[in-house]
Amino acid sequence: MAIRSDVSESRIPAEIVRTLRSGIGRVSEEVIEEIQTRIPEYARPSDEIYIKVVRMAVEQAIEGFLDRVEDPDAPWDPEPFRMIGKGEAAEGRNLEPLQAAMRLGARVGWRRLTEIAGPLGLSPQCLYGLGDAIFVYLDELADAAAEGFEYARAHEAGEMDRRRNRLLDLLLSRPPAGQEAIADLAKAAGWRLPRTVACVALDEQHGARRVPPLPPDVLTGHERPSPCLLVPDPAGPGQAQTLEHALRGHRAAIGPAVPLTSAATSLRWAGEALELSRRGVLPRGLLRCEDHMATLVVFKDEELVSALAEVRLAPLAHLRPTQQDRLAETLLAWLRHGRGAGEVAAKLHVHPQTVRYRLRQLEELYGDQLADPDIRFELEIALRARQAVMTR
Repeated sequence: MAIRSDVSESRIPAEIVRTLRSGIGRVSEEVIEEIQTRIPEYARPSDEIYIKVVRMAVEQAIEGFLDRVEDPDAPWDPEPFRMIGKGEAAEGRNLEPLQAAMRLGARVGWRRLTEIAGPLGLSPQCLYGLGDAIFVYLDELADAAAEGFEYARAHEAGEMDRRRNRLLDLLLSRPPAGQEAIADLAKAAGWRLPRTVACVALDEQHGARRVPPLPPDVLTGHERPSPCLLVPDPAGPGQAQTLEHALRGHRAAIGPAVPLTSAATSLRWAGEALELSRRGVLPRGLLRCEDHMATLVVFKDEELVSALAEVRLAPLAHLRPTQQDRLAETLLAWLRHGRGAGEVAAKLHVHPQTVRYRLRQLEELYGDQLADPDIRFELEIALRARQAVMTR
């Protein structure tokens, strides 16, 4: 962007430019003093290196302006001011202090121009042209600094994302990574080490890549072969509600809370719950593994459970399917909720006399087996597995 033509049309005498150049040092000192006095972010009188950098930036800005006044068509390199913008991002500031410093420098420069206008015989037209040029140049500096600032922020964000992705990979690795390696990468990624974590398995076919924004401490693995999240301190204040709100309408499974080094285990359980949901064994939508632990245990080794069911449910095998269903339902309720006919009847919403009749049938079929606690435990596993399959 070139300085507007009204500067050149004002025919600024060469001696004026020479006079302004000769006073760069004094003007620079005045600008720096004003900036450090009025803008707290730049008040570092004891930091000699920082003062040197500020002075260099101010002098470059003034010299660049005079070069443009002298030759409005001369090429201009905005890179030094892009670097200033990058420096502001590195300092962790926004652009407001820099913009304020630029405006302050422009006012000091304008004041200096008006002071020399009279003795040098500067015409009003020339003075107006210089004033206009100052503020056009100020816009150019601000644009270059903003460009550098945004580039640095984007680069920093991209690098932080890469670090967090590497951290997630490390936490989910098998065997688990060492505590020291995790701590070092977590520090580089700006991630506070939690006491416990819970992993969330996401179904990519049901919007895993369109999950709403989550708290910044949640590590996201949307691009992994099996999309997932890692939630720190899942039992912390508001964590459960935040997660449920973000995942509402998505098919996902939240694994159990585990120590940080067992994150892969939480994800494995969540993945198994999600697979059972796809198969219709567990409900659709958002699942919590802790609400379905028995089903997860039962289906951990389905071949073994099938073999167990074949042995323990053999006494029912010769009955009609409807009889099998009624007696299996009654036996499971009896094992789970107590041995009183009234309590079982309330759970099944049938008459107690009906329950007594079924229980007599079961006693005839199983005999003394129902008195053996180990057999009752195996029966409950087999019946839970049967119920899960029947309700798909």
